[in-house]
Amino acid sequence: MLFDMDGVLTDSTAAAERAWTQWAGEFGVSPSAVLEGLHGRRASDTVRMHVPDSVHARALRRINAIEVADSGATTAIPGAVELVESLGDRWALVTSAPVELLEARLAAVGIPLPAVVVDGDSVGAGKPSPEGYLRAAAKLGLSAGDCVVFEDSGNGVAAGIAALAGAVVGVGVAALETPAAVVVPDLRAVRWDGGGVEVVGALRG
Repeated sequence: MLFDMDGVLTDSTAAAERAWTQWAGEFGVSPSAVLEGLHGRRASDTVRMHVPDSVHARALRRINAIEVADSGATTAIPGAVELVESLGDRWALVTSAPVELLEARLAAVGIPLPAVVVDGDSVGAGKPSPEGYLRAAAKLGLSAGDCVVFEDSGNGVAAGIAALAGAVVGVGVAALETPAAVVVPDLRAVRWDGGGVEVVGALRG
């Protein structure tokens, strides 16, 4: 089982939007333009869209610092802690977040790091590229077709589909606007039965 982090395991939407709004003000960028399509995209890619290359490194360091400082506001998506605890070593994290931020947010909600983590800085192309999911599956010794991807954003769902994952499950009401064949309200609707994934109470699928 391959999980995105923000919006799937952790609820950091408000914190992320607050951080990026502050960042936009500091760098003279329209907050609404920054927030549009923000979710599921690497910070480095978002920064590159809005500031010149000459200040990219400084601007990226700044948004990372703002987000890490506010990581304590992160909460767990309902059912996330219980689900990953039931999986043992059968799961991996594939996130657009950098290492420092993903570690801070997972620590804030009490989810331990899995053995396999593919962060936003370790891939050549972020979501919707399938690279992260393909790399995570390979590290688990599997093909993507043997894995279930859990995503909340359009970019993330597209990445899972492009990776030819065995299934892509959308998490949260907003995922109904993505092409995920199955959408659940949160991870309380997902169970690991020891041999496969069981979904109950799906919003779609």
